[in-house]
Amino acid sequence: MNLMPEIKNNSLQQAIEFLRSNRPLRAEELCRDYLIKHQGCTHHMRLLGHSLIAQNRLIEAEEQLKFAIELDPDFPHLYEDLASILSLQSRFNEAIPLFEKAIALLPTLPHANKKLGEALAAEGRGEDADLAFEEYIEQNSDRADVIKGIELQRAGKHDDAIAAFRSVLKRSPDNINALRHLAGAYWQEKNNFNDAEALLRRATQISASYYEAWHMLGCVLMEQNKYLDAIKTFKKCTSLEPKNADGWTGLGNAYGRAMYPEKSAEAFEQSLAIKPDAPHVNTSYAHELKTIGDQAGALKAYRNAIKLRPDLGEVYWSMANLKVFKFENEEVDAMKAQLQQTELSETSQIHFNFALAKSLEDVKDYDSAWHYYHQGNQKQRMTVEHDPLEMEGRNTAIKNTFSQTFMIEKKGVGHSAPDPIFIVGLPRSGSTLIEQIIASHSQVEGTSELPIVNKISDHIGRYRNDSIRYPEAVAELRNKDLVAYGKQYIEESQRHRMTNKPFFTDKLPNNFSHVGFIKTILPNAKIINARRHPFDSCLGGYKQLFGRGQNFTYDMFDLAHYYKEYDLMMKHWHGVLPGEILDVHYEVTVTDLEHQVRQILDFCNLPFEEECLRFYQNERAVKTASSEQVRQPIYTGALGKWRRYEQHLDLWKDQLGYIIDELPEASRNAGL
Repeated sequence: MNLMPEIKNNSLQQAIEFLRSNRPLRAEELCRDYLIKHQGCTHHMRLLGHSLIAQNRLIEAEEQLKFAIELDPDFPHLYEDLASILSLQSRFNEAIPLFEKAIALLPTLPHANKKLGEALAAEGRGEDADLAFEEYIEQNSDRADVIKGIELQRAGKHDDAIAAFRSVLKRSPDNINALRHLAGAYWQEKNNFNDAEALLRRATQISASYYEAWHMLGCVLMEQNKYLDAIKTFKKCTSLEPKNADGWTGLGNAYGRAMYPEKSAEAFEQSLAIKPDAPHVNTSYAHELKTIGDQAGALKAYRNAIKLRPDLGEVYWSMANLKVFKFENEEVDAMKAQLQQTELSETSQIHFNFALAKSLEDVKDYDSAWHYYHQGNQKQRMTVEHDPLEMEGRNTAIKNTFSQTFMIEKKGVGHSAPDPIFIVGLPRSGSTLIEQIIASHSQVEGTSELPIVNKISDHIGRYRNDSIRYPEAVAELRNKDLVAYGKQYIEESQRHRMTNKPFFTDKLPNNFSHVGFIKTILPNAKIINARRHPFDSCLGGYKQLFGRGQNFTYDMFDLAHYYKEYDLMMKHWHGVLPGEILDVHYEVTVTDLEHQVRQILDFCNLPFEEECLRFYQNERAVKTASSEQVRQPIYTGALGKWRRYEQHLDLWKDQLGYIIDELPEASRNAGL
């Protein structure tokens, strides 16, 4: 019995499996071991070429395949592979006759005509390329329908495109291209992420090396805020194609959103090493460098982005958002010149307005600064959704649900963990300073603005048939349900933690509306309310162009209304949770730091530590707009900033004047 064919086939199959599992070096070793004993096996030479290509050793792969062709000049796949190697080196003129030879030997080669078309197009031979692409499409009816679907999608006919992809999958359920493009159609419509994810997971199961499906899956996971899953997916992309910058960019974005800024910066570095002329990647890289405290590196990356895209207003705003940074005169002139362009995108106009306003504020030209802030806010308000009445109704429902009777009844019922210290309030009210002080304590880990409470509350009642949702649905939860939700919060917070310290901060300001829910599921959690003079708080929001959310900050009336709702909500919580919330006024903190630090630590049941007074020496990553400010010693320069713009604030004076009378003297008189 001749065992040679079986030995050969087993060796080939093993090599193929190694390639599929992204282990090209192991595949190379196996092929070379076989070729030592069977030097004329062109099938193993071909797979050896593939393993060398996967390692980006193109010249060695080229030599190997040329030798194989000399031994077996009628093997069509060798010509296709050699031509593909030449195309990877942009040697299209040499590749074209090899693709043609492969097709002549075997006209039904699945992808040779497509590759030939791409090479012809790269050489400027458009008509010949069209013929090659037509032949490629005609070889397979499924392929033709997928391409038809792609064309329909590009034409904006999404329903027809979806129907075309579905028709392919009805005939061929495992057609990975139809799976990917149908998922892409769902993703583009942004209303069916679950199906898009399922389709892409199916495609990657069928073909574990299908880079495009893995990359799209990572993007879809990002849309669903599944950042840890996205990290795993983009890692797969970088292992499949380590020289593809897009995979590293996706990984950088995923790490950044998951709040791993150091790892995010490393991934962006890899992306830029491959493709340095990417302005948006330079910008994202700069954001992460800013977060970890490398201001010099951040500025360098921002300015690299500007060189590549002078009209990218986001970069100028990002530089302004460093807060302690001041523009050079030529940069201010460049911003003004960009705003004169008639073809400047609306997004860039908004960013340039905010950045220019900051530059004028730095030179104390406050009236001109207000003009640009106001102009930028008016434009931004038109791009976001915020319904003050809807928010007011929701807040009323929350207060009705978490009444004094309910809070007394549920006192101490939830999960007993004392770990979290919640810092709530409004944006730009000193919450980052409070967090930095607490996170400088040896027993406390500073995390960031965690989205967990919102996620849990949104889930409550989701699957009820009567459509009763949070907050009303909380009233019908069993005690053990409340314990389970508290436990879920603690478990999900672990994803955002890097240490084993007993306590951690959650500094999502908008959690102020969820204080009752937090204390119901986590009765031992600490709640600190960051407060600031309402004019300074509102002005801080009005001067800030947020990356996402906080849509109430782009209109002066919306801001005043939101502040009043916040004030009413916090008064409600103080009423139903007496002694359970500590108000920390920014103005008092910066004028009497040690007393405030001791008060905060006492409230958190933490012993006093001198390091909390030297919070600015803490090198932890800070992701908010105040990241650079909290790396400086305490200063009073931000007190009463609203007075510089007082002539523009009559609306706030009218709406919020009564709240000012209730403030501590240090807050009322700040800036005088």
